[in-house]
Amino acid sequence: MRYRILEDIGGRRKFVLVLDAGEEVTEAVAHFAAELGVKGASLSGIGALSRSHLGWFNPATKEFRENQIDEQTEVLAITGNIAEAAESDGHGHEHPHIHGAAQGVRLHMHIVLGCGDATVRGGHLVSGTVSPTMELIVEEAATHLTRGLDASSGLVLLEPRQPCPNRLDVPRLAERVAS
Repeated sequence: MRYRILEDIGGRRKFVLVLDAGEEVTEAVAHFAAELGVKGASLSGIGALSRSHLGWFNPATKEFRENQIDEQTEVLAITGNIAEAAESDGHGHEHPHIHGAAQGVRLHMHIVLGCGDATVRGGHLVSGTVSPTMELIVEEAATHLTRGLDASSGLVLLEPRQPCPNRLDVPRLAERVAS
């Protein structure tokens, strides 16, 4: 993987990452984040994969299902975030959709893949082998992001470090339909 700092404004950096054929996406990005101390950022990009594992979470059963794709695909979109582990993350309990625990970061990415027959597949990126390249833009946030275990969903979710003083209560669809 190669990278370049595109901007550094007030300590907030913007990077371009270029992953090479054969690199595993989640490992490469987690390694990059750990090496450069990126602990709060969003990422997006495009590229291509020769093999991938995508995940899908069923909130009703709290089960995570993986789907393997063993064909060359175009990465139509990849998006995600990089955070650090919160003290409440389940004492290192790893979830298949969160990567980077060994490097001290928490990486969560979603991906949309275009297949050769013009169909589209998508979900959580569990793993993906780059072929021939992937181009990512990583933009640091003004503050670090943290991920911790959410007891109600069983997922490792972003949690604010500071209290959020503002709140909006959004009516749920069922409430709107009933009225």
